[in-house]
Amino acid sequence: MQVLLNGRLIAMLVLTGALSGCGNGDSMESFGGPTMGSTYSIQYLRQKGLAAPADVRVEVEKILAQVDRQMSTYRSDSAIERFNDLPANRCQKMPAPVLELIRVGEQLSEQSEGAFDLTVEPLLNLWGFGPQARAEKVPSVQALAEVRQRVGYQHLRIDNDQLCKDAAVEVDFNSIAAGYAVDTIAARLDAMGIHNYLAEATGELKASGRKLDGSPWRIALEEPRDDRQVAQRILAVDGYGVSTSGDYRHYFEQDGKRYSHTFDARTGAPVSHRLASVTVIDPSALMADGLSTLLLILGPERGWDYAEKHAIAACFVIRADRGFVIRTNQAFERLSGAKAE
Repeated sequence: MQVLLNGRLIAMLVLTGALSGCGNGDSMESFGGPTMGSTYSIQYLRQKGLAAPADVRVEVEKILAQVDRQMSTYRSDSAIERFNDLPANRCQKMPAPVLELIRVGEQLSEQSEGAFDLTVEPLLNLWGFGPQARAEKVPSVQALAEVRQRVGYQHLRIDNDQLCKDAAVEVDFNSIAAGYAVDTIAARLDAMGIHNYLAEATGELKASGRKLDGSPWRIALEEPRDDRQVAQRILAVDGYGVSTSGDYRHYFEQDGKRYSHTFDARTGAPVSHRLASVTVIDPSALMADGLSTLLLILGPERGWDYAEKHAIAACFVIRADRGFVIRTNQAFERLSGAKAE
C-alpha cells in the first residue's frame, strides 16, 4: 500500500499471511478510509474476547474526526484555522492536544535554530503549496519579505489553556498531526486489548506485536523516484513509529529550477540541497513525523550531524550524479532490522 500526502510518502508492504483463524479464534482484521486529505488503514490481530471490528473502527474514526476538527488547515471551522484567522495580539482557548503539538513544535524549532517552524502556512500559500494557495510560482522579493513578517514560532505563546500570538502568524500542523493521530490510535488499540497491530494515517505509522503467523510487521520504504515506484528497503518494526519525509513528489519547476514543498523557515524559501528523503524510527510516531521533516529541512550534512547528536534512528536518501546514495546510522539499523533490497 502506498500513501501520499503533500509530498510525504511511505510505501508499505505488510505481509499479513492467512486472513483466516488458526483454530483458536484468532484472525487478521483490516479496515481503512479517507482522512486528512489522504487515507488511513488499520490492520490488527483479533483475538478471542476482543471488541468486534465494527466497534474498533468506530473508536479509530472518532480519533481521526477529532484531529480533523482541531488541527485541519483545510476546513475553516477547525480550532487551528479559527486561531489562524485572528489578528495579532489575540488569544484563543484551545483543546489540550493542540497545545501539546504547539509545545512539540516549539521544541523542534529551538533545537533546529528555527529551521523547523509550525508557522510556515503563509509561506506555503505564497509559494503555491498551502491550503489557500493560488498558483505555484516564485514570489516577488517584496511579497516574500511581507509574508516573512508573519512567520516565526517565537510569536506564539501558551497562556494556561489559551494560545496567543503577537503577530498575525498562522499555524500548520501537517508536519506532526498525522503522527499524533497514529500515536493516539495506537494508545486506544492498546487500551482495547489489541496489542498486535499496524496503524497508519497519511503515511505515518506505528507497528506493534506480530501478525497472525507470528512474524513481525514488514514495511517497505520506497525509493524516491519520479518515474516509477520501487521498494528500496524492508523494515521489521515492533513498538515503533515510522515516518518518511521527501521532496520528490510535490514540487514545481520554473526557469529550469526545481522548488520543493519543504521550507526552511529562516530563509522563507524551499530547501535546495541534495537530500531527497529521510526516514525516522522512534517510539513516538509524533516525534518520528516531526523529526523526519526537521532532518529533511536541515539537509544531508547538518541533518546527519543532528541525528547523530540526538541519537535519532535515521535513513537518508541523497541525490548523487547517478541515482541515489543511501546512508543509515547505527540507531536505524539496530531498531529496524533493515536490509537492502
